[in-house]
Amino acid sequence: MDDALAKIRPHTSSSLPHQKTPATLLVALESTFSEQKTEPSPTAYFAALLTTLDGTIQKKDLSFGDGDVLPAELYLLALVAPFVSPQVVRAQLNTLLSLTAPLFPFLAQHAPALRSQLSLYHSIFQALDKSQLDTQGIRQTFASILNICIDPRPKVRRKAADVVKDVLANPPAPLARHPYAERTADWVKTALSEINAGPLAKGKAGKQAAAPGAEAAIHVLAFLRPILPYLPPSSLPSITNLLLLLPRLGNPYLSQSAYTILSELFALPAEDASNSVAEQLSDVLKVVLSSLPSKTDVTLAPAWVQVLGDAMLAYSVVNPDACSTELAKVWKAVWNFLDANDAGVRKATARSLDVISRCFSLALVANATADSEGTSTIRKIIAQVSNALDSLAYARSIPELLSIISSLITSLRFRNGSRTSPTATETLLLPLIQHVGELRTSKGFEYKEAVDVTLAAAMRVVGPEVLLKILPLNLEPESRQAGGEPRAFLLPLLTQPHSSPLGHFVSYFVPLSERMFDLQQKAETEGRQSEAKVWSVLVGQVWAGLVGYCNATVDLKEALSPAFSQLLSQLLYSQPDLRPPILKSLKLMVDSNVALTTAADESSAETLSPQEAADNVAFLRSQTESWLAVLFNVFGSVGRDSRNMVGDVISSWASIAGEAEINKAYIKVVQLFKTNLMSNASAPAGANEGSMTATSQDILLLLLPYLSSTDATSLFQICLTPEVLSGKDNGVQKRGYKILTKLLESGKVNVDAEAVLRKLDELLEGLTPAAKKDRFNLLSLLIPLLPSNAMHVIPSLIPEAVLGTKEPSEKARGAAFDAIIAMGRKMSGGGVVKRSMMDGMDEDDAGEDAAANIEEFMTMVAGGLAGASPHMISATVTAISRLVFEFKDQISVKMHTEIFTTLLVFLSSANREIVKSILGFIKLATHTLPADLIRPYLKDLVPALLNWSHDHKNHFKLKVRHIFERMLRRFSWEEVYSCAGEEEASKVLINIKKRKDRAKRKKVSRAEEGEDDDDQPSAKPAAGDAFEDVLYGSESELDDSDDDGPTAQPQNVSKRKNIEHGARLRIDDDEPMDLLQGASSRITNASSNRRRKPGQDAAHFKTEEDTGKMIIDSGSDSDNEAAAPSVEIDVAGSAYKESMTSVDGFTRGPNGRIKFNKDTKKRRRENEEVDGDIEMADVEAAAGKKKPKRKSDVKLGQEFKAKKAGGDVKKGGVDPYAYLSLSQAAKKGGRGNKIGIAGKR
Repeated sequence: MDDALAKIRPHTSSSLPHQKTPATLLVALESTFSEQKTEPSPTAYFAALLTTLDGTIQKKDLSFGDGDVLPAELYLLALVAPFVSPQVVRAQLNTLLSLTAPLFPFLAQHAPALRSQLSLYHSIFQALDKSQLDTQGIRQTFASILNICIDPRPKVRRKAADVVKDVLANPPAPLARHPYAERTADWVKTALSEINAGPLAKGKAGKQAAAPGAEAAIHVLAFLRPILPYLPPSSLPSITNLLLLLPRLGNPYLSQSAYTILSELFALPAEDASNSVAEQLSDVLKVVLSSLPSKTDVTLAPAWVQVLGDAMLAYSVVNPDACSTELAKVWKAVWNFLDANDAGVRKATARSLDVISRCFSLALVANATADSEGTSTIRKIIAQVSNALDSLAYARSIPELLSIISSLITSLRFRNGSRTSPTATETLLLPLIQHVGELRTSKGFEYKEAVDVTLAAAMRVVGPEVLLKILPLNLEPESRQAGGEPRAFLLPLLTQPHSSPLGHFVSYFVPLSERMFDLQQKAETEGRQSEAKVWSVLVGQVWAGLVGYCNATVDLKEALSPAFSQLLSQLLYSQPDLRPPILKSLKLMVDSNVALTTAADESSAETLSPQEAADNVAFLRSQTESWLAVLFNVFGSVGRDSRNMVGDVISSWASIAGEAEINKAYIKVVQLFKTNLMSNASAPAGANEGSMTATSQDILLLLLPYLSSTDATSLFQICLTPEVLSGKDNGVQKRGYKILTKLLESGKVNVDAEAVLRKLDELLEGLTPAAKKDRFNLLSLLIPLLPSNAMHVIPSLIPEAVLGTKEPSEKARGAAFDAIIAMGRKMSGGGVVKRSMMDGMDEDDAGEDAAANIEEFMTMVAGGLAGASPHMISATVTAISRLVFEFKDQISVKMHTEIFTTLLVFLSSANREIVKSILGFIKLATHTLPADLIRPYLKDLVPALLNWSHDHKNHFKLKVRHIFERMLRRFSWEEVYSCAGEEEASKVLINIKKRKDRAKRKKVSRAEEGEDDDDQPSAKPAAGDAFEDVLYGSESELDDSDDDGPTAQPQNVSKRKNIEHGARLRIDDDEPMDLLQGASSRITNASSNRRRKPGQDAAHFKTEEDTGKMIIDSGSDSDNEAAAPSVEIDVAGSAYKESMTSVDGFTRGPNGRIKFNKDTKKRRRENEEVDGDIEMADVEAAAGKKKPKRKSDVKLGQEFKAKKAGGDVKKGGVDPYAYLSLSQAAKKGGRGNKIGIAGKR
């Protein structure tokens, strides 16, 4: 609310009455609040505005002009009402109704005030309970708002519709549907009935005038569409009948809206079968089918076919048998639009046919599979699609036809019986799929991507075992010699899940890959590297298809035999290119079966049952020991970049392994780790012996979630040793800390936090920078585990964590901050700090034990301010800033004051690192701490900040300026300026105030001119951490310079129109064309002819018959003749060009300032060339239509010609040639004789 009111207050000086009056009223109310010492809460504003409104109405001042008070009061009421508590609104309901409800008749002619009234009632309706909704005044008001929903003014109409929608969408508890839903449905039915009762459209077809009620009907439908889900189901049948009558009014947009709403209505869930529209669907289909639109009606046709599809889908759910009887008729009606000229109509038709294909019932599919004569509905549809694929009438509809075929393949995936029986797709669609596959290999066929989508659907449903029988790959030389067309494009489709068993891959693709690998080896031996690369790619694509076979395969126990497992392990070791697909397959093999074991519902015949999946998991569990050993070896042999993939597979297999298998694997890996750790410790410095140690640690991290408590405890003790945590290998040390952290997070280890922290403190000297982040993470987990009587350990950890806040690594800094916060929370939780047990404390100096609290911890951290190095002092200031932000509510005012005064002293330091941290703290304090705490120290703070206001290093000037801007938001200008002191320094504050006032004036002027703020720069996005946002996230709201920057010029981006080019027939002079069969392979798009094709530039040149070399002339007669008439054009139109480019010319900047061109050698040389090229005699000759005088032609490469050069030296002599791109040399035009060797003109 404060933000909304802050935008109104500046308008008190506005020249627009409708802006000035609300601002003046608001300022008056707030001055009354200050006089009466009333807190300006939403309730206070609400009560004051109601009182003011009552007084205005009592005076009978019911004028609604721009500068009148009553519209301003309604505007402010609508603004404040959403922030008032519902209890207050309910208590004042009678007052609100008595004051505002009688205003509706007067507001009818005043749209702004009416919108404010609607916004006010939007908030009122949201606050009411069920009993108050039955109030007579509320019901009458809702009826008035319903009538406004068809107001001719768009903004008023939209506001009323939004109010009704939000009221219906938020019923009072505990109701599921709003009490006004029935009333709204009755109003809609009444409005539609009145419209349908009006006169129909007049005139002949194509020239008819729309019915008078069409516009009102459009408004009603726009209102009905968003509220449709909230209406009672009992009202939907009658609304459906009324919607079906609207197309007769003759308005295409109205008909389209009616059909769209019908589509959405059919998609609604039927809550009550007796009240749903299911019983009307048959009548709906008849009515819609009887109002057939034209194919050329791009507005109505898409909505018409869509409503038919959605109606059929709803019909198939309610009554599948009745839907089956209507399917052929509806399919035929929609199919007729597939050959429409408009692409949008064709796409909508394809989507509708896709929906209709989902209505195939099991009985309809069974009838089609048993039908051998082709008389069933589905077989007729398939025959129709097959004929259309080669028909010239559907030439432009090939993509839509392929989409329909994909839908048919998916819709006929049912199996008649067990899992081994063929699908209906396999029985009915194999010839059509084969035809599509042959199109893919046809010469000149342009829709190969769409064919790939269709074949991918076939691969998913029937599987490669069936598909490759009708479309063999033909990749081997023997198949191609026999005339088979290679179909390597099928290999990438194998990766998706399908129904073929894994045994098919073992029996078909494994031998195929072995034969292709032999061909690859043979080609490499004979030096045919290109051919070898082709075979290598094909082998890789074959093994990439293994993933599709491993998704819950039915024959896992038989297919994953020892021989196949051995082959997979050998490939993992020896073939790095095949490693990713095999690893992915091994992971999917486990994950897919585990997912099915937890499936809630029983699977259909398409997939495994939970029991079968559980049997597969048990089979895989029996092989985990051997597979984990293989994967461990592979993990150690691959590079660091590839280990994530291997690690994921290890985690999947470890998740199903038994405890005994995990224990065996753990023992082996730990033994390997210990062995390599000892050899690493005894190795000389610089030897790279730690890589295997780090690898074993990575494997332990993968096994860690599945270890038992005993193994986890032993691993914790192994890693908590100097050999690991103080070793000279960065990687080993870092992973050691990471393992300790993960073990603590798992909760499987019970540790003595005090002893562990003591041990870690002893190992601090050998810490490497790479391990700091993980060490801080470990400390953050250990500190909360400390007992309340062991707080004396914390002071020894403070210096390390404080210095960690200055680490170069952002993650390490964040972990250090987390450790400091963890210490603070532990200390604030209570306990005792035994000073006698603190490190470095003598018993005589220790004194009494201290109570653990946040202030004691702040005192400990503040000890770093006495550090010997500026780095330590700066880090301490940063740590204190973080603690102040986190625990500001727990720290006393006295401690806040001590911290602020202590750090204020460092603002005068000469060290920039310290001052940078202090500025961050002051920025935080200005934002976070109470204003009364900072106010007494302004006289010291402001001059100290002004001393740095002219320092540009480290952005100090901007930082100080932004601190002052924040300060001026919390303190008055007089308070801050009075502390500035000397005149020179106070100029900075005056400048900031001027810039701020200027920004406000610009904002007000933009608001008065009605400009949107969309083009204003948006605020910097938050960093996700509140402390970071306060300290670094916000920048100055003012510009960095006093002068306005250059106005951004609008970029005139030329947009090419999306012109739809129709389909064309490709002419082939070599062979005749059969327009009745195979026309789809002859179709081309007009737009595709404009693509740049290989060799098209070379076609512009002549070639020598003997050598085949292209002959590139330096200039042709046609070029020279084309260049001749350009002289007159150049001279006649050179005035503007000369003013822009010559020495005497000038340009204008964005502010209108003139900038003269510089007198440079390059510009003078260009002017001389122009003067030399064009003479007055030439102009006169051109004007007299005589041939102008021209200089001698400039030959190619003339500007690079040397006086004594004879060409490039080659083995056979000198090569007098120069080289440029063919596209440049092939260009024709008037300036062809001036092209240079580098394409320069």
